[in-house]
Amino acid sequence: MYLIADSGSTKTQWCIIENELREVVYTSGINPVYQSYEEILQLLEQEFGGRKKGMEAVYFYGAGCAFPEKNEQVRLALSDFFATPKVEIASDLLAAARSLFQRSAGVACILGTGSNSCYYDGNSIVRNVSPLGFILGDEGSGAVMGKRLVADVLKGILPERSRECFFEEYCYTYPEIIDRVYRQPLPNRFLASFTPFLKKHIDIPEIEAIVSMALEEFICRNLLQYPEIRHLPVSFTGSIAFHFQEQLTRLLRKYNLSSGRICQAPMEGLITYHTIPSLL
Repeated sequence: MYLIADSGSTKTQWCIIENELREVVYTSGINPVYQSYEEILQLLEQEFGGRKKGMEAVYFYGAGCAFPEKNEQVRLALSDFFATPKVEIASDLLAAARSLFQRSAGVACILGTGSNSCYYDGNSIVRNVSPLGFILGDEGSGAVMGKRLVADVLKGILPERSRECFFEEYCYTYPEIIDRVYRQPLPNRFLASFTPFLKKHIDIPEIEAIVSMALEEFICRNLLQYPEIRHLPVSFTGSIAFHFQEQLTRLLRKYNLSSGRICQAPMEGLITYHTIPSLL
């Protein structure tokens, strides 16, 4: 019996695998940038419950797991909680690459609340264009799309009916929005929370332009920086890639890029990576 985890700052999906049986468990997110060993252990004790006996190995992929010293505190917490010495910690970007390409080469991308990408050689991440976060980068992300939407609403750029729909669907005042963006924690998540509005109203040209512009910037400022991009497939995971795949695939064709897989989450691909003997 072993365990695969895909974790963001908000939510962690765990899949317990025992022969042909699978059990999925959800807990709060684990991010070592914000949580200590003690906090991670406490979270597991409170939310994972008694499903910790007999784990042979734990494969944990997470946001914030890109620094050795941070990875170590996650490894220690998981090792202690699940009583196993075999704990592997890796980044959410490696999770995307393994899920999307298994042991083949390609350019793997995450388009969700944030965005990221890498050239994966089938074994490890060889090259990564820094995403830089939603202020300096994160092109194509939900946070950047939401930021543009909110700005166009507050500046009166969107058509009047679209602005009215926005305030009908979201009961925020102008001061409340400014407070959430500039004074409250996690403004990127707040801004990304408006992407369902973009999906619902994608038939409005000005809305579709927000989505397409963000995705095109992701291609130009990230994907085209990889020398390998012209002869390798490009695959995506994440809610933004999944829900706006029509716009995404159209733009990939525009830049003569080879479109691979687009999936909403990496877990199924990770299960394949860790369980199919022919791929080992």
